[in-house]
Amino acid sequence: MTAKIIDGKAIAQEIRADLAKQVAKLTAQGRTPGLHVVLVGDNPASKVYVRSKQRACEEVGIASTVHRLAEETTQAELLDLIERLNADDRVHGILVQLPLPGHLNEEEVINAISPAKDVDGFHPINVGKLQTGTGGFVPCTPAGILELVKRTEVPIAGQNVVVIGRSNIVGKPVATLFLQENATVTICHSRTKDVAAEARRADILIAAVGRPKLVKKDWVKPGAVVIDVGINRVDGTIVGDVDFDEVKEVAGAITPVPGGVGPMTIAMLLKATVEAAAKA
Repeated sequence: MTAKIIDGKAIAQEIRADLAKQVAKLTAQGRTPGLHVVLVGDNPASKVYVRSKQRACEEVGIASTVHRLAEETTQAELLDLIERLNADDRVHGILVQLPLPGHLNEEEVINAISPAKDVDGFHPINVGKLQTGTGGFVPCTPAGILELVKRTEVPIAGQNVVVIGRSNIVGKPVATLFLQENATVTICHSRTKDVAAEARRADILIAAVGRPKLVKKDWVKPGAVVIDVGINRVDGTIVGDVDFDEVKEVAGAITPVPGGVGPMTIAMLLKATVEAAAKA
């Protein structure tokens, strides 16, 4: 058996096409969605991510502005910019590209963003709303994972979902999202006694730990859905947390890296920005 490949690029494109129509309607009403991205320093990976977000915004008609700040930008200067963006009615979404240079306090910066413009879903108020199921913005990668699974028409309620990784950006929020869909959720981490045994119980297995090709064929229940969140560079090649060539022989469906979760993350960022504009 060879797994069905879950094409994140194609699904993300469908979402973008729908968002472009919503943006056109809002623009006709005089409310063009505006996303402002703050990039501090010269991190090469961050620059690539920001360019991808800009191109995606342009494609659907979102007004995108990038604030490029020097590496030596102070905490006060960064917080002053965020305060001005919070007060600007033309700005519907604010995203500070992480990681920040080491001398800056990421927590304080995230907390300074208005929860109503926190399209990344990192502000404690939005985190709390996610946990209580009371709305708010959801981190984009977890939202994209859930959307991928739903659009692949995989049943979720009553299924065993195993998440490998407990980060605040992916592991914890994605576990919460699937719990809200009535799945039985297990989170594995560095202290889990037997990660492979836990993984083999999964009907839906989500790998988000940042270790290249960690998940092997014998970790996967035959027919399981495998979602690979990992982006690891090995010998100049991008690979995921799942050994794709091995696992595709036993899984029922699997996301590739690249072309799986990545495009969905950006699509969910655009969606959140449009939702913020619609509520403004």
